[in-house]
Amino acid sequence: MDATRVTEQPTSFERPQTGVNPADPRGALLRTPAAPEPHAGTTALPAQARGTGETPSATSVTPGGGAGPEHSQPATAETDTHRPRPAPEAIPAQPGLDQERSVHGPGGQERRSGQVTAPGRPTPMRRDGDRLRFVGAATRRIARGIDLDEIVMGLCRATVPTFSDAILVYLRDPLPVGDERPTGPVVLRLRRTDRIPEERDTENGFMPVFQPEPSELSTLTAELCEVRPGGALSEVLRGVRPVFADAPAARAALPELLGDDGEALVPNGQRAILAPLRGRRRVIGAAVFLRRPERIPFEADDLLVAAQLATHSALGIDKAVLYGREAYIADELQRTMLPETLPQPTGVRLASRYLPAAETARVGGDWYDAIPLPGSRVALVVGDVMGHSMTSAAIMGQLRTTAQTLAGLDLPPQEVLHHLDEQAQRLGTDRMATCLYAVYDPVSHRITVANAGHPPPVLLHLGGRAEVLRVPAGAPIGVGGVDFEAVELDAPAGATLLLYTDGLVESRLRDVWTGIEQLREKLAATAQLTGPDHPPPLEALCDEVLDMLGPGDRDDDIALLAARFDGIAPSDVAYWFLEPEEMAPGKARRLVRRALARWELEDLTDSVELLVSEVVTNAVRYASRPITLRLLRTDVLRCEVGDDVPQLPRLRQARATDEGGRGLYLVNRLARRWGATRLSTGKVVWFELNQG
Repeated sequence: MDATRVTEQPTSFERPQTGVNPADPRGALLRTPAAPEPHAGTTALPAQARGTGETPSATSVTPGGGAGPEHSQPATAETDTHRPRPAPEAIPAQPGLDQERSVHGPGGQERRSGQVTAPGRPTPMRRDGDRLRFVGAATRRIARGIDLDEIVMGLCRATVPTFSDAILVYLRDPLPVGDERPTGPVVLRLRRTDRIPEERDTENGFMPVFQPEPSELSTLTAELCEVRPGGALSEVLRGVRPVFADAPAARAALPELLGDDGEALVPNGQRAILAPLRGRRRVIGAAVFLRRPERIPFEADDLLVAAQLATHSALGIDKAVLYGREAYIADELQRTMLPETLPQPTGVRLASRYLPAAETARVGGDWYDAIPLPGSRVALVVGDVMGHSMTSAAIMGQLRTTAQTLAGLDLPPQEVLHHLDEQAQRLGTDRMATCLYAVYDPVSHRITVANAGHPPPVLLHLGGRAEVLRVPAGAPIGVGGVDFEAVELDAPAGATLLLYTDGLVESRLRDVWTGIEQLREKLAATAQLTGPDHPPPLEALCDEVLDMLGPGDRDDDIALLAARFDGIAPSDVAYWFLEPEEMAPGKARRLVRRALARWELEDLTDSVELLVSEVVTNAVRYASRPITLRLLRTDVLRCEVGDDVPQLPRLRQARATDEGGRGLYLVNRLARRWGATRLSTGKVVWFELNQG
């Protein structure tokens, strides 16, 4: 059968047979009942009139044993206008079986069937329409797969047992992606095997299984196969077209592919097909279709069927690999754009959640961040760029980086938003975003908030009362020429601040203010479960907030940042001002010694005095205004020294002849951590020591 006859059959012959589902994995493997005595002088298939309007009424046998029309077009006068279907050419008879038998229909009429089989034997696909229907159903099943495993499984389930009794699928390892050119030798790995199960439903026409067992398919074949350049397997794969196993080229290639033990799986005769899997630019694998010895061998037309299956599978695998690469890039982009872990600043606990709008678009324009600031403060940021595409994610990444840089300069929240607005305008005229920037000070128990068109934060108090903070809305970032206003509010210990994007409170089913009210009620109800004296656990609170979303409520990305304010008690803070004079280091040592004695930390006295003396001495050398000295007692002991000089100290190795330059070296060796941060009014040098 040539390719023209495969693709140009009349559509009337594409209809499924009565009582037969073309998508049924058993397909043409239909059992026929015991045949009566054959009539002498019959031929392999009933002759079909050519050039006349009559079509013989051929029948096939349904799984239940009754006879039904083989085609959906009956032989009546109403079908005479259709073109008669050509008789299949060169269909060999199955050895050992009669060529035709009579089947009695329900009405007692004797009908002729074509090729007959013994009881329990599967009826092969002997007609062009059968093959077309099978290829259509099989390719649809393969096309339903999205990832690599689904496509390979679709190929196996579509072909076994309808087309073959067993299949082996080999794919390149690793699979090439797009235009990349793999280096090294071509290696094929056995990806999946499938075959007719051991226990068959004989009432529906399934036959017993021949050896070896199904579990032995993968053990008898080689898992890895290196394709030798110029070898027999390389030549077959390069030829792209499927070949029978008894062809000289395939006979030399199969041992290389299957291994020495796997060669025993291949039956004699035309009962195995080796089909290369070619993607868009290169061969990416091979499939081996096997039929058992009891079944009729493959025909020449079956090579076209194998070619169609191999082509659709290879193109699907190619697209699945590309889709997997895109999903990997999206995941990596999300992980780099959003913080992997949140910091653990002093006096505040943090938790966050991020939900994309859809699994197929995992990265959007929403972001959150927590940035430690000098003086044990922390900046809390949440923003939303318009849209949830890759472009929005790229803009979000630039704005987040800009916000981190501005936070490092310790600018006021309104100044940070002003510079973000300028950056958005430089990125483009249509780059719009909303942002909320807050700075929490655990020592003063205050929070400073500035807003740029973002939904207001919600503060959950320790007693269970939830309130929406009154923060000026402001204009979105990117509008340009707009002043932003900051407000300072109380942040009592035990309270929880919730920052979020509009995807949490706004959807097609509700407006933003209705959603904010529902969020406030949800927080209050959750706090009632733990009582007035115990705030709800932070992680569980985030989960409860997300549970308020219904099945159709999520239309946008959601970013959520929760901050539990613990604060630092005034009794754990010691603060002094020192004049920049020669007596300042000695005075600093005495003040630190008294504070440590009050906190019962005398074991740290020697180390703290030494480090404080070195840092204060360096500040006195360059400062022109009073120096600040502060000790904070939390889980660690933190010392901060501030002056009005913006230049940051730099750790260096002092030479033997240098009189100075060893202070920071001592700090680096003795302190648990240390650092220096530039402020708008100068800088702060700090270090931390473990308390015990």
